[in-house]
Amino acid sequence: MSGEMMTIAPLLTVIFGAVAVLIADMVVPARRYTPIAVALAALGAAAVFITAQGGGVTIALAGAYVTGPFVSYLGLLGITVTTITLLMTPDHVGDRGYPTAEFASILLFALAGAILVAASTDLVTLFIGLELLVIPGYLLAGYAKRDPLSTEGAVKYFLLGSFSSAILLFGIVLLWGSSGTASLSGIAAALASGSATPALAVALALITTGASFKIAAVPFHYWTPDAYQGSPTPITGYLSVGPKVGAFALAIKLFLVALAPLALLWVPVVAVLAAATMTLGNLVALTQLNVKRMLAYSSIAHTGYLMVGLVAAGLGEVAGISGILFYGAAYAFMNLGAFAVLTAIQGRPGSTTQLSDLAGLGRRHPLLAILAAVFLLSLTGIPPTAGFFAKAYVILAAVQAGGAAALLAIVAVLNAAVAACYYLRVIIYLFMREPAEPPVEVATPPLLRIGLILAAIGTIALGLAPTLLIEAVARAIAP
Repeated sequence: MSGEMMTIAPLLTVIFGAVAVLIADMVVPARRYTPIAVALAALGAAAVFITAQGGGVTIALAGAYVTGPFVSYLGLLGITVTTITLLMTPDHVGDRGYPTAEFASILLFALAGAILVAASTDLVTLFIGLELLVIPGYLLAGYAKRDPLSTEGAVKYFLLGSFSSAILLFGIVLLWGSSGTASLSGIAAALASGSATPALAVALALITTGASFKIAAVPFHYWTPDAYQGSPTPITGYLSVGPKVGAFALAIKLFLVALAPLALLWVPVVAVLAAATMTLGNLVALTQLNVKRMLAYSSIAHTGYLMVGLVAAGLGEVAGISGILFYGAAYAFMNLGAFAVLTAIQGRPGSTTQLSDLAGLGRRHPLLAILAAVFLLSLTGIPPTAGFFAKAYVILAAVQAGGAAALLAIVAVLNAAVAACYYLRVIIYLFMREPAEPPVEVATPPLLRIGLILAAIGTIALGLAPTLLIEAVARAIAP
């Protein structure tokens, strides 16, 4: 295999795997687990190729695609998220009469987009990767096509997503025209040596607006609750994690590489958006009685915490990037785990995710309730879980950066206290309320059980031994 083919081997493996899933479904139709097995095999092969690259810097596609520790880290994280989602989903969607092959294939195409975003070094490749990442999200949001809520959420997601992509693309074009190059590093060099122009100011505003929608920052978050609530529960878990991690990779590329010389212009804006995102997400989550919708608003709040790291990095604190990458991994495990618990609780088609449905779960299914409590405590930020160190790292980076970031750290701490109210309320229902009548039917098929165990191991391991991931993060951001 040539050097260039070896460089893009993980990307090609995922794409060919998505095609192989569809072919396998045609050859052996109406099999629930065959497409999942093919998809998992493709993910395993992609992980082998990424590991074989050893984190070394290699170049392909005339310099538009560059691998390295950063790409390896995000690639392996994306494979982990996709794997857990694939384990959570087949029984849930299959019992409701929806095919698993199309789902698995769509998920692999989205992963290919995330890898392309991480490896891109110019605006064209970056935008193509972003669209390959988010377009599958529109399809997944409307996967339960017979459910009016799913259709409504998907339409909102698609329409607002299309507008935001157009806005982002317009900003990218203006940035390209103002700097005279599509290379991210070339743009940074041009901006550092030139002066601000009206076109550049407009480009910055448009890029900030488009990127804010992709990460579901306030006030560009309106699609999130409806899209999340209408989607099948395991798909909601993926939508709350996969596209978010990919979108923050986009933000790192755009703001911390290409637009780094303009940090004094965009940092105050992002800081205000971060404070608003954390506060609104937590306050609205506090009023929700549907756990799935509560986690949707919680996802918005976690976007705010991640943006704290972005602000710190924009002010020159490298630990801000480390915090974002660590937070992305920790959030992936604990949030996917929480949605895996909801998937188990929705064992029967037509089941809901109301808070009352979780009442007394600790008596009837103690192990599942304990796992739910672990994930909720981690989302709260209680030690020694992954969520505690995730919040600690981004807040510490903000304090070290000083200025607006230090004030933002105070807002983050206050919001973490607010979040504890609604997370702990769910735990109270799990262990301190009488069971619902009639009792909720819980189903934990083997694959879902494996997904739950993987999410729990990740959540606990990153809490007990965070330095292992921190060392990987340090390698990922090393110059």
